[in-house]
Amino acid sequence: MVMLRLTAEQYCKLPILIDEETCIGKTYVITGGNSGLGLETARHLVAASAECVVLAVRNLKAGEVAKNDIEKTTGRKGVVQVRHIDMSSYASVQSFVNKITAELDRIDGFICNAGLMTDAWSQSEGMETSMFVNVISTVFLGVLMMPKLKECASKFNIKPTLVFIVSVLGYIAKGEMDKSRNGVIFDNLNDQKRANMDQRYALTKLVEECAVRQFAALCPVERTGVVITMVAPGLCTTGLGRDARTFTKIMHEALRVMMARTAEEGSRTILHGLVVGEEGHGKLLSGCKIKEFWVPT
Repeated sequence: MVMLRLTAEQYCKLPILIDEETCIGKTYVITGGNSGLGLETARHLVAASAECVVLAVRNLKAGEVAKNDIEKTTGRKGVVQVRHIDMSSYASVQSFVNKITAELDRIDGFICNAGLMTDAWSQSEGMETSMFVNVISTVFLGVLMMPKLKECASKFNIKPTLVFIVSVLGYIAKGEMDKSRNGVIFDNLNDQKRANMDQRYALTKLVEECAVRQFAALCPVERTGVVITMVAPGLCTTGLGRDARTFTKIMHEALRVMMARTAEEGSRTILHGLVVGEEGHGKLLSGCKIKEFWVPT
């Protein structure tokens, strides 16, 4: 039922829910901001008069290209900054957080957008790489940013938003998740012999959503002043899947041709995640609406 709803939603026109009034004077950070959804989200924020938009990227050269592209299309210079982060490294994530929290006085929105789709087994920091990047490192980054976001909430009397990018594709991987419930779940997910890499991306997004839901429950807005949202942008034309093998690329591309949104259209769902406010805390957002009724029981 969820997949049928998602398919139908792919063809709906999405609103742009930010403007100069909502963005002027504000600062945003976007991981994976050099391409796809991250790039288009940044472009919208700069065009809407944000004061500072930080692109957190693995490849600094690609980040500078993205910065120049945004400046050219929006006509605004001196807004975009490029900073390095490698989501496959604990040390890099920690270093990024240390630097960005020292450099920025204010953060209004932090978007954990960087992700990986691969069907080849590899490891980072002793964990299967896509599970590490999409779940462990992403949530680690969010946890490390909370003290700064809480400080901004108090100092500026605002409600900063921490946005995680999830996917309802995760719901098709529930069977894979169930296989790992006996014992220590991440040990089981890190077992190459048991891993179904064709469904690994979907599984990582399911595990991420479960983790973020728990994170949001432990950090209520009334205590932290920070809103935590989960955005499912739907199927979009981006570079996601470029690290997959040929068969997965072909299947992914076929679906994109049939029903994918553009990256710009998909980025509108992320903008909704930034402005939805406290009512969206810890909830699934899709199609610029709260979609908790989509979540399987």
